[in-house]
Amino acid sequence: MSPHRLVQLLAWLCLVAIVALSLVKPSLRPVTILPHNLEHVAIFALTGCAVGLGYPGHALRNMLCLTLFAGAIELAQLYVPGRHARWIDFFVDAAAACAGVVLAWLAWRVFGRAVPHETAAR
Repeated sequence: MSPHRLVQLLAWLCLVAIVALSLVKPSLRPVTILPHNLEHVAIFALTGCAVGLGYPGHALRNMLCLTLFAGAIELAQLYVPGRHARWIDFFVDAAAACAGVVLAWLAWRVFGRAVPHETAAR
């Protein structure tokens, strides 16, 4: 498997992890020592980077899709007993995901020309 495919796999695994962690009962959600918003920033920024590196050349589309994804996750929590949707979570999630995509775009602009990429022609 190529490194590019591995990054795409990581992106999809991050998305699945967000869905799972966001929609399980609160008692099943792992607890970390990090503040709530920092947990959100970490997973959504990582996801944004992975999506941005896995699907380069589509930064605006990636940011739009991840913003819609963040909104869908928050709305879906309205239907999970014990979970709740919060505007601040949506804003933090969407901003972190977009920042991750921008970081990936910048990395691609700086380092991408030195590394052959199977989707560079797309």
